[in-house]
Amino acid sequence: MNKDKQKQIQLRKSVAPFAKTKTRTSVIQIINSFIPFLLLWFLAYKSLSVSIWLSLVFSVVAAGFVVRIFIIFHDCAHMSFFKSGKANRIVGTIAGIITHFPFEKWKRSHALHHATSGNLDKRGDGDIWIMTVEEYREAGFWLRRGYRLYRNPFILFGLGPLFLLLGSNRFNRKGAPKRERFNTYLINVSIVAIYALLIWAIGWQAFLAVQFPIMYLAACVGIWLFYIQHTFEDSYFEHEDEWDYVKAAVEGSSYYKLPKILEWITGNIGYHHVHHLAPKIPNYYLEDAHESTPPLQKATTITIAESFKSIRFRLYDPEMKNFVSFKEFKAMERERQEKYQLGTMQTNLQKK
Repeated sequence: MNKDKQKQIQLRKSVAPFAKTKTRTSVIQIINSFIPFLLLWFLAYKSLSVSIWLSLVFSVVAAGFVVRIFIIFHDCAHMSFFKSGKANRIVGTIAGIITHFPFEKWKRSHALHHATSGNLDKRGDGDIWIMTVEEYREAGFWLRRGYRLYRNPFILFGLGPLFLLLGSNRFNRKGAPKRERFNTYLINVSIVAIYALLIWAIGWQAFLAVQFPIMYLAACVGIWLFYIQHTFEDSYFEHEDEWDYVKAAVEGSSYYKLPKILEWITGNIGYHHVHHLAPKIPNYYLEDAHESTPPLQKATTITIAESFKSIRFRLYDPEMKNFVSFKEFKAMERERQEKYQLGTMQTNLQKK
């Protein structure tokens, strides 16, 4: 066994003690996440009679709690929030109703994301669409147009939340097992019933004024967090024969360093390198695992200010092992064409 493998085994052993559930902490998180969300929703509604802007303030804060509830949903999907699988499924489904995510469907796709993250030959399940430089070079006109639209920030972070909430999350995948299909139907029916009840009680205008900004903003933040945690300049990507799970976790997931209040709201998901290394660690032990394991502290650290640079990263270059922008791709193509033309000229001269 080589030294790298020994280090990887030791690293996984180092974080293993944190892969445990503390029921009391989980219950407290449910209380301090679900109850404030409901209270803020009510305050956003009541303040409509005072000012739409005051209502929006409450909605923005409520959106933060939806993100926090999603982290609970996320931990339940990993079966790490409670010891009982049944408890994880029940709480995960309730959280799925609030966040508008199908629990069983997302549980499967997210597990595939963990199993294949950073694997260039197994992209597509639970991932943001990433094309390599070579794939984009060989792509046809319409595929290129589609990809450029998809990677446009206004589409990805602007329309993406609507597509998630109203589109892909509402339908089962082809061939989904009975439990998965039933769970999606249950969550959809529950959402419709709650919406109908609230519209009947307060009217559709007031309902939309409160609910739309909450869900839209929460989904925007969710997509951004997922994007930034895997899209940074020197992120890890390898083909199947070279791909390594531990390297993909530690080198292919960032440590998104956030202020403490945002760490709390986002359920420590900024410690994404720890989470990918050991998905069974619940959100409330991720920071402890990071702080007690020196090798994990060497993971790529990204601040809020630095994170906005990643918006320009559009294509992955396996040769240079980094992301490039479309502008950089054009420059690469010009250089490549110039080298080709120079090589052709030299060949012709030699023939003469």
